[in-house]
Amino acid sequence: MSLPLATSTWDDKEIAALNSVIESGMFSMGKHVAEFEAEFAEFVGSKYSVMVNSGSSANLLAVAALFFKKEGKLKAGDEVIVPAVSWSTTYYPLQQYGLKLKFVDIDKDTLNLDLTQLESAITEKTKAIFAVNLLGNPIDYKKVEPMIEGKDIYLLEDNCESLGATLESKHAGTFGVMGTFSSFFSHHISTMEGGLIATDDEEIYHILLSIRSHGWTRHLPKDNKVVEKSDDPFHESFRFVLPGYNVRPLDMSGALGKEQLKKLPGIINGRRENAKSFVDIFSKIDGISIQKETGNSSWFGFAIICDAGSEMRDKVVAALTAEDIVCRPIVAGDFTKNEVMSYFDYELHGEMKNASVIDNSGFFIGNHHYDVKDKLTSVAKIIEQTLKS
Repeated sequence: MSLPLATSTWDDKEIAALNSVIESGMFSMGKHVAEFEAEFAEFVGSKYSVMVNSGSSANLLAVAALFFKKEGKLKAGDEVIVPAVSWSTTYYPLQQYGLKLKFVDIDKDTLNLDLTQLESAITEKTKAIFAVNLLGNPIDYKKVEPMIEGKDIYLLEDNCESLGATLESKHAGTFGVMGTFSSFFSHHISTMEGGLIATDDEEIYHILLSIRSHGWTRHLPKDNKVVEKSDDPFHESFRFVLPGYNVRPLDMSGALGKEQLKKLPGIINGRRENAKSFVDIFSKIDGISIQKETGNSSWFGFAIICDAGSEMRDKVVAALTAEDIVCRPIVAGDFTKNEVMSYFDYELHGEMKNASVIDNSGFFIGNHHYDVKDKLTSVAKIIEQTLKS
């Protein structure tokens, strides 16, 4: 038996999309990226989207953009609340811009921010919350919104693992001032490497367009909210106004994105059908816990926590691995245990109790767009046998 972590969702349509760009001889960011951005924004229900070369770069630009707003900009030393469990590049842009991170524990059931702990962590010093929708599961933003209403607090969403998830019919990644997405190979859609930022804020959109490409004015519309732009294309071609990056995607990635987006509803539906079986089967196994859904998860993968602790988790992972079932830690586990924390300005809001449990006792297996119900039944049997051994 084999259950990989990720598999391709490409077919001849993606190959044809790649070939069309290759045949054009124009590989750098162009019309396909622009078309994909417009289609993606429409899909998630956002006014604007900006494509970049990875979800990590999307997080970087999202943080950077808040430093360049004309009003209400972030500054070094400002406090940002983050969950203790996420991927490294949720945190790195915050550190790189000199922000202070306040780590908050997660909820053991949802694996997202513990909302009770979040509410108690918010103070007058809090300038932003970088929330993370983990493994396809959205946070209950209807409970978060009253916590920050009337306060000058930016809400950002790292939605890189949760494309297609919804809460009360609204897409995860569109509740905050910006949401970030990933189209890396193992994610819901794949453009090889790739990421996007969604926003309804026109000023932020224009800032993102500039800092994505060197901080220049070339990709800004004439009427923009960053700088007064002339009608002279020669003068504007190498005019730099913001300290930016070069994190542009290839036009091949945009062409791939357009084809993948057409398949996304079917991809999400397939994952949700598998999830019904996963919940039905695994919720009945004594000795493990599974992630509980908020809203409509897009089920990036299936998280499992061994109630008996790390020793049993390691035995279960070994048994599954022997049967060619790929297992991974639940994202990066408790990130605060990593040596890289010595470079951070941070504090812990209380004990990272649940994050530690996830770190020591949790793992996840892959979900897919195709039917894996029979394989999930086999995985469950292996886990039950191991727990009894």
